[in-house]
Amino acid sequence: MSPIYIKDANVYKEDNKISKSNIYIENGQIQTISNKDDFEKGLEEDVRIINATNLNAIPGFIDGHIHGTNGADVMDATEEALDTMAAALPQEGTTSFLATTITNSPDNIEKALVNVANYKNKPGQAEMIGVHLEGPFIEKSKAGAQPLEYIIEPDKQVFKKWQHLSGGKIKTVTMAPEHDRDGSFTRYLVSEGVNVSAGHTGTDFAGMKQAVGYGVRQVTHLCNAMSGIHHRDIGVVGAAFQLKELRGELIADGIHISPEMLQLIYNNMGSERLILITDAMRAKGLPDGDYELGGQPVQVANGRAVLADGTLAGSILKMNEGAKHLLQLDGVAVEDIIQMASVNPAKQLGVYDKKGSITVGKDADILLVDENFNIKYTLSRGIITFVGK
Repeated sequence: MSPIYIKDANVYKEDNKISKSNIYIENGQIQTISNKDDFEKGLEEDVRIINATNLNAIPGFIDGHIHGTNGADVMDATEEALDTMAAALPQEGTTSFLATTITNSPDNIEKALVNVANYKNKPGQAEMIGVHLEGPFIEKSKAGAQPLEYIIEPDKQVFKKWQHLSGGKIKTVTMAPEHDRDGSFTRYLVSEGVNVSAGHTGTDFAGMKQAVGYGVRQVTHLCNAMSGIHHRDIGVVGAAFQLKELRGELIADGIHISPEMLQLIYNNMGSERLILITDAMRAKGLPDGDYELGGQPVQVANGRAVLADGTLAGSILKMNEGAKHLLQLDGVAVEDIIQMASVNPAKQLGVYDKKGSITVGKDADILLVDENFNIKYTLSRGIITFVGK
């Protein structure tokens, strides 16, 4: 791959300080960040120069919860499906993602995990950095679009088998804490370096407080498929507000959470404890129509993806659209978007040593965006993967 020189960008650095700087990229990594005007004079002839005057350079987005896009789904269990996702995601600013499964038959889940284990990331695409196992260890009354017939109790042996089949790539597990009363399952996951997220759960505040004690550190698609705030028990949503150990995933599409609730969440949690996700399904990037999620028919129209009974079935949200929605909230600045879409997911998934910020030595996952957050360039591991208008 040819080296790349990004010239004259407003660079949002790891310390959040903005500096008009030049970024030199080689071998997929950030080599230098300099404001010296004469730096480019010493560049080799094969260096690609990007004039980034009036553009902001920010770290690439990390989508820790995405099922599919452009007609492909992780549960298709094919190399082509993951390739389709990885090729499409840079246009929305996503440079890394967790391939997210859905509650399904053990056979189908295992096929998806084996496919991930065998999958090789390709240059010029977003990087699949692991698996988000959403279910099947969840609460039936909060199943949402997760198929009821395949929900099971937390099972350490089942997880061990699945982690082995995935090649050790399961990074996040969404589960209902009320089905792990003694905490043994959660503690085991934590001991294995897995990010445990409470989701599809009907537990109360006391249950969440106990779960945090066991090692739960995240809440899956906050407000959706969980107990809400009541004046006698503040439930999972209130626990996310109150328990500082927790980060919460946000689907900022204005459908899963109203703009007013988004503002309330932000007021209580701030950018330090929120993680922007899409929870997108295969219809993202495609016209309205009939699709499928976990073997269930889904109808997509007017930005909504729903099952036959009207239950929301994932989203068709793009990460940069979610960022734009969040920027409309009071108190949210570009630095906060970076925190929620890049820094926090990188830290939550244990990859902040190489992703999540523009820092010398890290992977060159970089977005060049205008003041309205329109993406002009996406660089994934030092390769230009999208050029906008």
